[in-house]
Amino acid sequence: MQQQPNTFGQDSASPDSTPPATPTAEAALQYQAMEERVVELEAQLAQAKEDFLRAKAETENTRRRAQDDIAKAHKFGVENFAEALVPVKDSLDAAAADQSGSVEALKNGVELTLKQLNAAFDKGKVVALDPVGEKFDPAKHQAISMVEVDGEPNRVVTVLQKGYLLYERVLRPALVTVSKARQS
Repeated sequence: MQQQPNTFGQDSASPDSTPPATPTAEAALQYQAMEERVVELEAQLAQAKEDFLRAKAETENTRRRAQDDIAKAHKFGVENFAEALVPVKDSLDAAAADQSGSVEALKNGVELTLKQLNAAFDKGKVVALDPVGEKFDPAKHQAISMVEVDGEPNRVVTVLQKGYLLYERVLRPALVTVSKARQS
């Protein structure tokens, strides 16, 4: 007969092995708290993703609206100026169709048309440059020739063709003759 080892009060496992782990109440609470934190963080992440997508869509919509506004501004930017020029065109058409042959009527029509054109220019902020006597400015004037004078050099003596500004920007420089000092 074989003898059985005495196991009373002794662990049947070898002395080197550790007892199997059993979850304690504290470990279970920590695990549950971590699971709740994970669920909370996943909800925050989902909300952040949704907020990001909304913000991205709003930014895209704003960009698209801005592009549309710019395109419309380019397309219809001259609308007010064009509306102011229509009566001028009507007056010129009427003058061209006039069969009366009256020079006085033609002159009156041209003066009226010029007044309409000046009003359209004023409305459109187009300003004529008539720089006689002003200091020559190459940004606003184009010198065609120079003439000797007794006065101050680099002054506009005559204007051969008026220039025009649109909101302080040169549309066309004035063609001018500029003074230079007399050579002795």
